[in-house]
Amino acid sequence: MSFKVQVEPLGLSFTVKEGQSVLDAALEAKILLPYSCRGGSCSTCKAKVVAGDFDAGQAPAQILMADELEAGYSLMCQAHPKSDMVIESPLASVMSDIEVRKMPARVIELTPIIDDVMQVVLQLPASQPVFYYPGQYLNVLLRGGAERSYSMANPPLEDNTVTLHVRHMPGGLFTDQLFGATEPAIKDRQILRVELPLGTFYLREDSDRPIIFLASGTGFAPIKAMVQHMLAQGIDRPVRFYWGGRRPKDIYQAQEAQQWVQQFNDFEFIPVVSEALDSDEWSGRTGFVHHAVMQDHPNLAGWEVYACGHPKMVEGARRDFVQHCQLEDEAYFSDAFTSEADKVSN
Repeated sequence: MSFKVQVEPLGLSFTVKEGQSVLDAALEAKILLPYSCRGGSCSTCKAKVVAGDFDAGQAPAQILMADELEAGYSLMCQAHPKSDMVIESPLASVMSDIEVRKMPARVIELTPIIDDVMQVVLQLPASQPVFYYPGQYLNVLLRGGAERSYSMANPPLEDNTVTLHVRHMPGGLFTDQLFGATEPAIKDRQILRVELPLGTFYLREDSDRPIIFLASGTGFAPIKAMVQHMLAQGIDRPVRFYWGGRRPKDIYQAQEAQQWVQQFNDFEFIPVVSEALDSDEWSGRTGFVHHAVMQDHPNLAGWEVYACGHPKMVEGARRDFVQHCQLEDEAYFSDAFTSEADKVSN
């Protein structure tokens, strides 16, 4: 059995097969609904259900705000139709210049950045140049059907290489091999299989609004890709970049971020540390990184926010910015770095 889902205001519809989520069916039909984690741990794929019956799952009640639930919003990665549906998703679009592909990728460089973050450079086939929007991510495809998602830390390059910043998750199926904790270890010249590009986290270039970039930990990676793209394209909008970590070492490329201050006309970099030790001799901002944004910008009307990192930070920032700082919900773009442990906890 299948059902039709119509997307407004886009005015297009697609068919959802039995067992499919609304999001998966839309992507299969080349209709790009906003999405990030695809596992019910973030709110990126939320849409208003105007008509129709569906199984929402338990995730919406845990992720969405009470007024959103009351207004009929749900998570499209969790929604399974029981009838034809009509949904409202103002940011939905048609896939045009983006083609999601699976391909081999050779590991050409493994560089420890800090004790638990590895920089991984992958060489994609020269015969298959890949276009993606800076900020998007790829999936590393593992044996047995498992996959792991990592943002690309550079815009598309002529040599068809992509760089990843991978944090070690002890017990992780992929990262234990990458960090040599289990055999077989990932090594130089090894061939992996990847799927890319994925996600809807990228700079909206048709806007001239000032930007808040907000990252925690390796959420820096897609922000770095966006900033490098802005520099290459001469996009010089006002930017405030807040990067949070538990310890100062977690702000692992602060020197490069500080250089951006000199390369733009109106760019500020604000590192924020939540659990500094006396031995760190940290004299900068402390606390939760999104609270620092609220202290500096109690009114975010007219701004765009691009947030990436741990789901709790991403969702907490969205709620607080919309409820307390007058940010328009449609001006909040995010990518939540969801681990397998996060999925189980939900």
